[in-house]
Amino acid sequence: MVRSILLVAALAGFTHQTAIPCTTNAKLPSLKFRDDGKFQIAVFSDFHLAESAATPRGPKQDNKTIQVMADVLDKDRPDLVVLNGDLITGEVTLKDNSTDYIDPLVAPLVERNLTWASTYGNHDHTFSLSAENIFNREHEYVGARTQRMVRTAEAGVSNYFLPVYARSCRDTTACDPELLLWFFDSRGGAYYQRPTAAGAPTPQPNWVDTTVVEWFQGTNAAFVQRAGRVIPSLAFVHIPPNATSHAQRRIRPNRNPGIDLEQVSQQSQGWCANGTQDWDNPRCRYGGFDVPFMKALATTPGLMGLFYGHDHANTWCYRWDGEVPGTGIVARGINLCYGQHTGYGGYGDFIRGGREIVLDEGRLKRFEVDTYMRLEDGRTVGAVSLNATFNRDWYPATPNDQTKLE
Repeated sequence: MVRSILLVAALAGFTHQTAIPCTTNAKLPSLKFRDDGKFQIAVFSDFHLAESAATPRGPKQDNKTIQVMADVLDKDRPDLVVLNGDLITGEVTLKDNSTDYIDPLVAPLVERNLTWASTYGNHDHTFSLSAENIFNREHEYVGARTQRMVRTAEAGVSNYFLPVYARSCRDTTACDPELLLWFFDSRGGAYYQRPTAAGAPTPQPNWVDTTVVEWFQGTNAAFVQRAGRVIPSLAFVHIPPNATSHAQRRIRPNRNPGIDLEQVSQQSQGWCANGTQDWDNPRCRYGGFDVPFMKALATTPGLMGLFYGHDHANTWCYRWDGEVPGTGIVARGINLCYGQHTGYGGYGDFIRGGREIVLDEGRLKRFEVDTYMRLEDGRTVGAVSLNATFNRDWYPATPNDQTKLE
């Protein structure tokens, strides 16, 4: 078990004893399927550390969040952990201490010798908190695989891929990946240390930038050309795309088990067609700027699923197979999946936990994925097979259980 995480409560005095030079992570072993042919991913999201830092509740809820991670990791031993955005509530941190909260966040991973990859969410991009500084802090610890592969001005930070190789591959420099994992920065929040003329934080767009989309399509095409075949893949981002809003209208408890109690907050929400942010203008509820990203997702062969967080009271999956109204985009059967709210920071009291994704090397040829939620009390709910008949297969409904901070 992870040691009692008093790190949060005594953050100012915490010294990262396990810190190492970031160059060490460049030498991490390649990700591979295990000898049993399996590869498992644990996805945590919406931690919101530091949310109530100025009150007695703050350290208590942060400690509880870290314990949720520890308990889930002790039930399911993953081959990779994904930290899928909103690691810190940066609006309430100070510039000088904002990334200190990464230390307790990664402690359960470091202590279990686990490796991880992150995306950054809207609360990780604020006037006082820089996603780039989070990235640098992550890489002070052995195990961080988060990368920054797109360096255009508006790309954000956490845009990259990780290859996963077959168990039979002895030399990964000579093998094509068996699986590709794509990570995207949906940005949002505010630009770091960039005030408006009035002195307020400058809003940052909340969608995956077109330069990232172009990089994704070109890079994936190069992998396919080299391998001479479609490579199965999964993708991770913090804010869901607009297609999720249309999917929500078709959610059924026994076809798409999960909590479904929150209207989708999507990429490009609150932005006007002219590129300005205006949350109060009904004409600017959705600006459509994530259409290039959705089109890339919908038309990429072998992309089995997109996993996201952001909406704490949604945990369902839906197989997107068909047109997104008003866009002309026709999807080929990609699964859109929420995670489970992990943090005791952030709104909502639905039971915390993480999403587990289990891949089998033999079933990749059929582009099938198994997934379920591991809850903080040890139970599993919402176990489904993301296959060609998902949306039609019957599953037990997921209870809407809640937990309170004691």
